[in-house]
Amino acid sequence: MAFGSHARHFAGRPVVDVPADGPLPTVDGSVSWRLSVWHFDETTVEHQLSDEFRVAFDRFVAQAGPSVESLVIGAWGYAAFHPAPIAQLCAAASRLPALRALFLGDMTSEECEVSWMKVGDVSPLLTAYPALEVLRVQGGEDLAFSPVRHARLRELTVQSGGLSRAFVGAVLDSDLPALTDLELWLGTSDYGGDAELVDLALLLAGERFAALRRLGLCNAEIADDLARALASAPVVPRLERLDLSLGTLGDEGVAALLAGQPLTHLAELDLHHHYLSEEVAASVPAALPGVRVDVSDRQEPDEYDGESYRYTAVGE
Repeated sequence: MAFGSHARHFAGRPVVDVPADGPLPTVDGSVSWRLSVWHFDETTVEHQLSDEFRVAFDRFVAQAGPSVESLVIGAWGYAAFHPAPIAQLCAAASRLPALRALFLGDMTSEECEVSWMKVGDVSPLLTAYPALEVLRVQGGEDLAFSPVRHARLRELTVQSGGLSRAFVGAVLDSDLPALTDLELWLGTSDYGGDAELVDLALLLAGERFAALRRLGLCNAEIADDLARALASAPVVPRLERLDLSLGTLGDEGVAALLAGQPLTHLAELDLHHHYLSEEVAASVPAALPGVRVDVSDRQEPDEYDGESYRYTAVGE
């Protein structure tokens, strides 16, 4: 799987595209505005902010800044060449006083492969917007985070083909007392995803984010290891939703998960895109009556030269 379409909803609001020119469309109720300026030029100087995006962003803020509650940033030029407009977003904070939700990097693979996207350290966005409640980031190449204190952030989602242990560690070292939803796409070692169970130990032990109720450890090549650890992890009893989707989860991991501590308190268990046998996949909802269980999108491992290979949903 690759990112084949843009977000249609974000932060509980429909996404509406900002037109390339002219006035903004009339909308009914609160929306998530999506600003995207894609262009490819082989003469582009890398590591410089796209002038076209910079102009379009300033124009949009001049049009609607004080009323914008939710913002989706799509292409910022060609993201493999141009860096993410984090500094520009931070500089505009005083002109976006109502912003509560931000999605940085809503791109399809045709616009830029996730592993090529130049993003950088996203934590300055939280410092610049102390009232932000929802942050979603998509990216790969140089995606980074620094420990931060933020009193209002409720939801943090990071979608990547590979998250480094440094990134994961910085998130877990952050002080986020309001965080209820955490979703990390751990990815694969081929794309920088070198975080291991030991790097998640404090999270699984329930020693981080006291308000956490929904946890996603997604797109992970260590999905079976995660399932085994979650079978006895102290964080699980206080969760309402557990998400191990998009990874390489197999029968062994699910068997360990179901044999561990009770999961019937969950409202939802998401395992879609998995490598379970048909028999084991059918056994999960049967073992968890009353829990919404998603075991859709069953995968078959690739067989090559006597070896079996499983793949996460998103890599490059």
